[in-house]
Amino acid sequence: MTLEQLIICVLLLLLIGGGVGIIFLFKKLQKIIEENRKSAELLSQLEQKTGSLRLETLESKLNPHLFKNILNSIQSHAYQTYFALDKLANVLDYILYESRQKFVSPKEEIDFALNLIEINKIKLSPLFELSVKTKIEEKNPIYLSKILAPMISIDLIENAFKHADLQSGDSFIRIIIELKNGVFSILVSNKVSSKSSLFKANSGLGMESLDQRLNILYKGRYTLERFKEGEVYLAQLKIDLNGKGT
Repeated sequence: MTLEQLIICVLLLLLIGGGVGIIFLFKKLQKIIEENRKSAELLSQLEQKTGSLRLETLESKLNPHLFKNILNSIQSHAYQTYFALDKLANVLDYILYESRQKFVSPKEEIDFALNLIEINKIKLSPLFELSVKTKIEEKNPIYLSKILAPMISIDLIENAFKHADLQSGDSFIRIIIELKNGVFSILVSNKVSSKSSLFKANSGLGMESLDQRLNILYKGRYTLERFKEGEVYLAQLKIDLNGKGT
């Protein structure tokens, strides 16, 4: 073999070796990129799962408290049991099926809220003032769209029945539920009973859970106001549903 041929062979070997090295480095780089992609996907899935579990944990706090109040109401007024059980059946359907969805329609939540109010009515004195008004834009597409978190109205309604003197003739609960211009709102006011305190231990658990749920689902798009004026306690929730979809 001549010197020129030897040089050519060496150059060919170097080129082949360099090519193999380049290919090896390219494949290694591809592997690193793929591992990074998988790690990013896993992190995203974990974040989503953590958020989902957190919501499920918050929502699970509501159901036992709701059932206890409903059953106590029915038990204390046997003569209205049939009517109450009919409403309870609707509430149970909602809890067992609709509330398992991430979102429900405003119509479904409003129907649930009205059934819940009907169940609680059996605890009231005949002289007790209960006012329930709805102002709903039923032709608005949002009314039937799955864009509202389920059971979002429980805490405000249950809180009013819990802290009002239900057997007093000069006490009251007033509830206004609205869906206007894509904004869902519920305003609840009640005369506070002198027998109970809104600020006793553990009384704020439901409201705290509501705050957390709202902050997770509607951050920057809702307001929740609670305040007391004399003997009257007011709570108002507003959620802007415009542009919210599933």
